[in-house]
Amino acid sequence: MKIHERIDGRLRQFVERQPVFFVATAPLAADGRVNVSPRGIPGTFSVLDDHTFAWLDGTGSGSETVAHLRENGRITVMFCAFDGAPNIVRFHGTGRVVTRYDDEYPALASQFTDIPGARAVIVVDVERVSDSCGWSVPLMSYEGERDLIGPYFERKGEAGQQEYRRRKNLTSIDGLPAYDVDPIADPEPAV
Repeated sequence: MKIHERIDGRLRQFVERQPVFFVATAPLAADGRVNVSPRGIPGTFSVLDDHTFAWLDGTGSGSETVAHLRENGRITVMFCAFDGAPNIVRFHGTGRVVTRYDDEYPALASQFTDIPGARAVIVVDVERVSDSCGWSVPLMSYEGERDLIGPYFERKGEAGQQEYRRRKNLTSIDGLPAYDVDPIADPEPAV
């Protein structure tokens, strides 16, 4: 394993060309569940600078990453080479959640490909960058993206997406708070 001072050069190039990465978080409670989630819709993640990584977080069936980050901020992001030369890159750091209703969201989200159901940008302040051999990671072929989540949330529309988040994203499986209830805009006053 090699420790790097920053995310640059070949590490940055490696990270930005990977089709998938994995996110690990955990609650503070000893009996809380550790979570590992895959991420990787094209155009939704990027190295923002030498010490910052971010991704556009789409609405999903759970909200473990967000709940854990809100509780304690600890996060590890891992990239594996499934083709080409073997390599594993890990970012250890502190993450924060910028929801679609936060003032900072439009500027951050504009750096990514918009996706139906986007609910936040996760920003990771990277404190440790490492890479290792990856010799045990199997070689696999990338066939393409699944065209399921975009059309699903497009059909739901904004109101349906908000309702989905209300039903499935308010707390983690351990009961930690994740997303706040989406604000509901008041209808335009009748004239």
